[in-house]
Amino acid sequence: MTKRFALLAAVTILVLVLSACSNYQFKATTNFELDNFNVQDHRGNPVSLDDLKGEPWLAMFIYTTCPDICPPMTYNMKMIQDELIEKGIEDYKIVAFTVDPNTDSADVLTKYIGNYGVADESKWYLLNGYDPKFIEQYAKGSFKTAVVAQTENPIHANTFFLVDQNGVAVKNYNGVQSGNTEVPYDTIVSDLEALIKQGK
Repeated sequence: MTKRFALLAAVTILVLVLSACSNYQFKATTNFELDNFNVQDHRGNPVSLDDLKGEPWLAMFIYTTCPDICPPMTYNMKMIQDELIEKGIEDYKIVAFTVDPNTDSADVLTKYIGNYGVADESKWYLLNGYDPKFIEQYAKGSFKTAVVAQTENPIHANTFFLVDQNGVAVKNYNGVQSGNTEVPYDTIVSDLEALIKQGK
């Protein structure tokens, strides 16, 4: 009887957990409509906001010679993609805006991302093809985040942004571990998955 009860309890808990996962509801915490842009990616291809629409995407601000937060941010984004791949989620993009466009050419960005063992680079768009003043203004006006690019040592936040299928930044997350604040890998994946399902 005890074994039957334990088995029944385990099955009940599993059903409740699976039900909770399937009923996960995404809740936006921001509503920043992004301005259009016309830049290029690390493959040398033109990219605009319209090109990115239709699928949700994760965005971040980095630069290749960054000595501190950019490497862990990039690695953490790679880890998020690994989890997306494991769950079979395919309808997404990952976008990185360089805040040092004078240094980060297409070749430099390609070499940079090649250092992280990215499983599916086709999902990644490392953007350049603009000047430092543009990215400062774009970050402030569209993502409501501060970027100081017109300096020898650029400054930017350690934030990941979730952008929906319509080009609206709907949520942001910590991109690196800071003190007791962890990178919310599972939440980011669940939010992205929920957005994809809502768009179908």
